[in-house]
Amino acid sequence: MQATEGDAKPTCLPSRLFSAFSASNNDGPFYAPGLNPKSSFLLGTRYESSAAAADTTDPVGERFEYQAEVSRLMDLIVHSLYSNKEVFLRELISNASDALDKLRFLSVTNPDLMKEAVDLEIRIQTDKDNGIITITDTGIGMTRQELVDCLGTIAQSGTAKFLKAVKESNEAGAESNLIGQFGVGFYSAFLVSSRVTVSTKSPKSDKQYVWEGKADDGSYTIREETDPEKLIPRGTQITLYLKHDDKAFAHPEKIQNLVKNYSQFVSFPIYTWQEKGFTKEVDEDPSEEKKEGNEDVQTEKKKKTKKVVERYWDWELTNETKPIWLRNPKDVTTEEYNEFYKNTFKEYLDPLASSHFTTEGEVEFRSILFVPALSPAGRGDDIVNPKTRNIRLYVKRVFISDEFDGELFPRYLSFVKGIVDSNDLPLNVSREILQESRIIRIMRKRLVRKAFDMILGISLSENRDDYDKFWENFGKHLKLGCMEDHPNHKRIAPLLRFFSSHSEQELISLDEYVENMKPEQKDIYYIAADSLTSAKNTPFLERLLEKEYEVLFLVDPIDEVAITNLKSYKEKNFVDISKEDLDLGDRNEEKEKEIKQEFGQMCDWIKKRLGDKVASVQISNRLSTSPCVLVSGKFGWSANMERLMKAQTIGDTSSLDFMRSRRVFEINPDHPIIKDLNVACRTSSDDPEAQRAIDLLYDTALISSGFTPDNPSELGGKIYEMMGMALSGKWAAPPAEIVEPPVQTEGSTN
Repeated sequence: MQATEGDAKPTCLPSRLFSAFSASNNDGPFYAPGLNPKSSFLLGTRYESSAAAADTTDPVGERFEYQAEVSRLMDLIVHSLYSNKEVFLRELISNASDALDKLRFLSVTNPDLMKEAVDLEIRIQTDKDNGIITITDTGIGMTRQELVDCLGTIAQSGTAKFLKAVKESNEAGAESNLIGQFGVGFYSAFLVSSRVTVSTKSPKSDKQYVWEGKADDGSYTIREETDPEKLIPRGTQITLYLKHDDKAFAHPEKIQNLVKNYSQFVSFPIYTWQEKGFTKEVDEDPSEEKKEGNEDVQTEKKKKTKKVVERYWDWELTNETKPIWLRNPKDVTTEEYNEFYKNTFKEYLDPLASSHFTTEGEVEFRSILFVPALSPAGRGDDIVNPKTRNIRLYVKRVFISDEFDGELFPRYLSFVKGIVDSNDLPLNVSREILQESRIIRIMRKRLVRKAFDMILGISLSENRDDYDKFWENFGKHLKLGCMEDHPNHKRIAPLLRFFSSHSEQELISLDEYVENMKPEQKDIYYIAADSLTSAKNTPFLERLLEKEYEVLFLVDPIDEVAITNLKSYKEKNFVDISKEDLDLGDRNEEKEKEIKQEFGQMCDWIKKRLGDKVASVQISNRLSTSPCVLVSGKFGWSANMERLMKAQTIGDTSSLDFMRSRRVFEINPDHPIIKDLNVACRTSSDDPEAQRAIDLLYDTALISSGFTPDNPSELGGKIYEMMGMALSGKWAAPPAEIVEPPVQTEGSTN
């Protein structure tokens, strides 16, 4: 925009605010596309430059300032800079807050600025019928020249200039929390407005001036206010004439909601013009009057009344909730934290825990974090949502955003709710998006650390039910963290909980497991299954239970992947007892050698019969009562993992077949069935019944080990056949006795 009165100095604008520049040639100046260098726009100023004395070979070049077409720049601000129209109110309230802050700061050394006894406040009034919003503050206001400098020059920030002056004069006795420093926030008004007027009165001037501009115009007007009814004692009044499609913003309820969302914690009171009502009783028939002169009537019938609501308009304080994160944590009670949490996040239950802290040094910010009592809607649906909406980011108490894709908090901690308020963050010009930077990474690291400290506090609570409740709602999130956040494994692992062979009714921690380990036990053992019943009845447990080794039961689908990613805990490796090469620490090499000699031929015989179904047949050291078991290869999938992979609709069948081929068939040499088969191997290796016994033994081991048979009906046929052989004639009826008739002799009678 260009001022109609007075000259505004051209401003060197950041290149990111307009789309592209092109050079006509190497020797000529740079122009915006389509611009005539002789036009009346803000043209660049030419400077002479010379080559350095040390280098006389470089050609002498001309230097030019960038040029900007004002109407194009306004178009970019209105249509490209902001992604959400509703932020216009946030920007204008932030500017009003800055004006109030400036006045409060300057009045310390110049009390005359406050000679007009007006409270420091912001008032917003709407006219929904005509689509008008009026925002009034009692701040510092502007003189005519300041109107030209601040509103007539795009990206000229009065706040930035003020902060620079304060810094240079070293007169700042306290921190000045001014918000807008980009100089484009005011123009967000044109997101929803076709016309904007700014009426302002500075205590440094005796006159009140009115600035007026239109969204599709490249100029503005400034005039002196002469209407006595429109004069204000001090401050600025902005009137927005909304576009037809945006008149919904003029509804009082809409304005109130926007203030509560974006500017709830602005340090000055914000009043909105609201319709209110009160209930009163009135007569149903006011025309009926008492009859006078009737002295004989002893009693009078009671009049019928009805309740009516009388409507009226009045100012209502909208930002009642105070930013308790600015207070000293020692001065805030638990009840205040709980009330703040429920009001801010629209919750009805108290949080399980909270953490209020201030971070100083390289990155400075204040924060309050909460652990909810329940997951959203009682489910863990947000675990799969890449965007988290539970962390509300504020800059100088003004809400910026709650939509982050892992910048402030990792996905697996998305259940943590909280407030983060910083005075200086790398935001984009629209103050809507965090820009990737080292500061954000440091902030994220500290927030995550505080979140883990808070969760650890719940786990160490004397009331064990608190952590049981937390684990029921958010345990899956921490398991996901084992997969996604390797640097924080040491913080996540102590928080995990599992059932075990020694604790089938109550969850235990890894610390409790390690504490209960046998002195000779070297590893942490686990078995993954689809249910607690399957886990505690698996044949893999037999020898471990005899040795009283505790085994973790991983019954949640994500458990096995989480533990696999952890790999170890307190220098103890996690060992899957369903995998080959299980070492229980009691190996007897001489005895193993003898057993291999005795059963080696049988192992080869079984492998030949089973073929590619198994990788090998080995003597087992994990069985005591079962005849055999089917274990997974050391680097193959367990039975539980194979079941989960089969359930994937887009699973890779080729990898599934490869992992399946790594199964190892282990036999128990002490079991009678195995001993009988060993005899059959030596004497009748080609006997069809012995061959069928191997097949049935394999299929049975397949099921008992947690795998799924490829052909269940074939297995059923084998079982029926064996049952028929075993039960043949066992309960058949005994043959009936034949009674011979008596021999009749002569002379005998019946």
